[in-house]
Amino acid sequence: MRKTEVPESVRIIGNNIKEIIKEKSLKVRHVAHDSDLDIEALRRYMSGKQIMGIDKLMRIRKALDVEISELFRKI
Repeated sequence: MRKTEVPESVRIIGNNIKEIIKEKSLKVRHVAHDSDLDIEALRRYMSGKQIMGIDKLMRIRKALDVEISELFRKI
């Protein structure tokens, strides 16, 4: 059985998270910890390999200290 394709918007959000981490000179492990996420889960979200729920999106937003709209830029 073939896995379903992840929507482009998921990849864009993941890339936005990656860019914000880089812009703010943060460490992925610290963002994962502050988001109460496993570092590998955060990496899957950042690479667009896994769809995240609203609750996880909100925790990541809080850890990055950005408005939710920042995660949706370029969509």
